[in-house]
Amino acid sequence: MLEFIYSIAGFILALGILVTVHEFGHFWVARRLGIKVLKFSVGFGRPIWSRTASDGTVYALGSLPLGGYVKMLDESEGEVAEEDKHVAFNRQPIWKRTLVVLAGPMFNFLFAIAAYSLVFAGGIEGLSPVVGKVVEGSVAQKDGFRSGDVLLSVDGRKLNIWQEQRLYLFSKALARKTVQYDVQTSDGRKVTRSLNLADVPMSKIDARLVARGIGLIAWYPTVPPVIDQVVNGKPAFKSGLKHGDLITAIDGEKTDSWDDVVRLISASPGRQLKLDISRNGHSESIFVTPEKAMDGDREVGRIGISVQPVKIPEDRKVMVSYGPLESLYKGTETTWMMSVLTLRMLVKMVTLEISSKNISGPITIAQYAGKSAQVGFSSFILFLAIVSVSLGVLNLLPVPLLDGGHLLYYSIEAVTRKPVPEKVMILGQQVGILLLFLLMSLAVYNDLGRLFP
Repeated sequence: MLEFIYSIAGFILALGILVTVHEFGHFWVARRLGIKVLKFSVGFGRPIWSRTASDGTVYALGSLPLGGYVKMLDESEGEVAEEDKHVAFNRQPIWKRTLVVLAGPMFNFLFAIAAYSLVFAGGIEGLSPVVGKVVEGSVAQKDGFRSGDVLLSVDGRKLNIWQEQRLYLFSKALARKTVQYDVQTSDGRKVTRSLNLADVPMSKIDARLVARGIGLIAWYPTVPPVIDQVVNGKPAFKSGLKHGDLITAIDGEKTDSWDDVVRLISASPGRQLKLDISRNGHSESIFVTPEKAMDGDREVGRIGISVQPVKIPEDRKVMVSYGPLESLYKGTETTWMMSVLTLRMLVKMVTLEISSKNISGPITIAQYAGKSAQVGFSSFILFLAIVSVSLGVLNLLPVPLLDGGHLLYYSIEAVTRKPVPEKVMILGQQVGILLLFLLMSLAVYNDLGRLFP
């Protein structure tokens, strides 16, 4: 219940902040260009507070904290007095209207830069870039990577912590490139290794790319096969497994770590397994049949258990922080990489090169918002930065109803030297509504598929 509350609260807070930032961009630039703004509201619905400025602009705080909106003087939305027509939005030259429309997505990008820069300046803690395991038969194993390798840099980019490589590898994998790693082997030698990311199947280019697609898994303490939580209604719960149970063997195969448990259960969807466990010093056997679930394009088994957390040794943790200018540079670079990556992902989904299952909807976003809010301030700020980039990119797509649709109309107007006919705009809005409905339906369908595999 508490996790649900965190998810809802985190989602509302994130949406409220990011949509308000977007609308403030439109508002701020419109005001600077001399366009009359009638109202700027943070939140929707009945105002719980409002104030009218000397220039007639109404500032309001709505009762529904799900974003915000800006309303400008426009003849398409109502009667405009003759003396005010020169400050109406629709009477402005194309360059002014373009800047106002662009301002929303641009403010989302600026917010992301500021958010990333803040986190980089405050410091990021992560695991040292040491390879703990190389997946058997993976791209990384084929290209010579071994357990114990210390990853010093990738394409000349120094690696201080493990997660610094993830975004860069994601972008290079989509571009089907080869990257060069400087590596210190377990016996102290420094070597250069090539990693051919063109060998990574498109179906495995997702959030788990480094481990699942490439086959590199960070060093992590051996996790004992002790059950922490048992999900109500799942196979483990029905079979009688409990918190604190130590799984000693599955179908006669000894389980020395939690990885062994995951491997054996995942490989047995729909097949009954015999679990030997130790409970309060007594040994017993329990039979459980993993339910079938999809992990990307692969069917796996799940029984509904989680592992007890393990403390990471201090000498394996690394804290990295940067000065103001370097933080700003890294924040800008990360925002740019995220933007290009988001656009590439969308293009490859449309061309069916990668699965549309990568699209997430409000349920998944709410879950991530709640989890990041629980983890801490920095995690929530990073979550806001990622979603802000996505909003910026999506709003620039040439789809009617979105900012990119308006920019498309202005481009046509600039070429033909006359506004797009109203009938065409109405038809475009209908197409835009249909496309957005289909996109949202797909996103919600994916969310439900993750909740109920």
